[in-house]
Amino acid sequence: MRRRVAVAALYVLGLAALALGAVWLAVRITPLQPVSAAGQTVRVGAAPLEWSLSGPGQLDLFGQSIPTRPHFDGPIRPRLELTHIEQDAEVARLLRSGDHDRLTLEVGRKLAAGWVRYGAWETAVAAGLVLLPLATWTGLRRMPPGRTILVLAGGVALVAAVNAVGFYLLASETPQALREVRSLQDLVGDSPLAPVPRAEGPPLGDVRAVALGDSTAAGTGNGPLPDPGELDTACQRSADSYPRALARANDWRVLNLACSGATIRDGILGVQILGDKVAPPQLAQARRATEASVVLVSVGANDVRWADLVKLCAASPTCDDRASTAFFQNRLARFALDYRTLLRQLAALPQDPAVLVNEYYDPFGPDVDCLREEGLTRQKVHVLRSRLAALNAVLRQGAETAGFTPVRPDFTGHGLCSAQPYVQGATDRAPLHPTAAGALAIALADQQALPRDAQ
Repeated sequence: MRRRVAVAALYVLGLAALALGAVWLAVRITPLQPVSAAGQTVRVGAAPLEWSLSGPGQLDLFGQSIPTRPHFDGPIRPRLELTHIEQDAEVARLLRSGDHDRLTLEVGRKLAAGWVRYGAWETAVAAGLVLLPLATWTGLRRMPPGRTILVLAGGVALVAAVNAVGFYLLASETPQALREVRSLQDLVGDSPLAPVPRAEGPPLGDVRAVALGDSTAAGTGNGPLPDPGELDTACQRSADSYPRALARANDWRVLNLACSGATIRDGILGVQILGDKVAPPQLAQARRATEASVVLVSVGANDVRWADLVKLCAASPTCDDRASTAFFQNRLARFALDYRTLLRQLAALPQDPAVLVNEYYDPFGPDVDCLREEGLTRQKVHVLRSRLAALNAVLRQGAETAGFTPVRPDFTGHGLCSAQPYVQGATDRAPLHPTAAGALAIALADQQALPRDAQ
């Protein structure tokens, strides 16, 4: 009798371990459920299991995992992944009618419905993961049909009970918490940027392309403009910038609004303070170009403070210490949120232009021996290159999510230590920025990426 009880206890423990393992694996492999609301498509699922009874969920934004501001009960918590941005007809109609309450309520309702649907799918997947090894085991043991059915039913019942505890008991408040979500900012706690003000001045109907962004697009460090205005000088715009190279190649009038030091918040969507000058929001000025068919975007380096990271790396014994890595990850996550706002603003431009988002070039190249005197070893450059790749991944995935075109300039063979560098060196006016030849290389990449009807 005692032996039979011990054997039964082992069976139960084995089934329990199998059920827990099935739930853990099912959470990782069950497809996230797509929902569409407020002009966005979000996939809803569960974050990797945590062995605590409360904590944040997870938002995947352009490859960056950002913890949510709200905490959810239970070890199974929501994971949301943004996969598509647009301003569809229904959203536009609601915005025009001022029916914001209906629009925001629908976001939370659909997220909650997606969570419930995901829970049902995850339960089915977990049951399947339990049935497969149990069916194999009972077959190898040549159990009679009645006992086989009992074992299989017990396994399914146990995994269903584990899921009921995880989804419907410990996480019972999750659907209601999701229903209260009105925007992705509610999830991550980032305050919405102020609306872009209307730009003063007449329409610029003869402008064919507009460049937005930072010093890379401004052409900082290269030859000056022939007749610069006050903002041209303050923003360090150059006659050898890649927007002007595109203008010459296509016989276009290009409005280059890029400015040295610009970020999404301070420069593109908001004003930028330049000493005693104030540059109006670049996007507001871009809206004056009512016939522009192309928008060029170069942004991100200032948002993550790339120049400071390079200087810190050069001055430090190592570049991958915990402090600088945490700083970079924090800045990159914040940039991903601001970048999403910019993408939605660009998608709402009334002229519906083709939008090219330029990724950043690799300034180093394979040969970095000449950088040792600047404090940059091969190992340090490897760290910097990996961080640049992470920034470019955010730029690329965000552009593709919004239906825009990411562009990667090719500086192969023209790094800092090459015979003909496309990048300004440490003694030049703007280190790590493109030379005039580098600007031409970026212009060539943009030219090749232009849609046929925009050329």
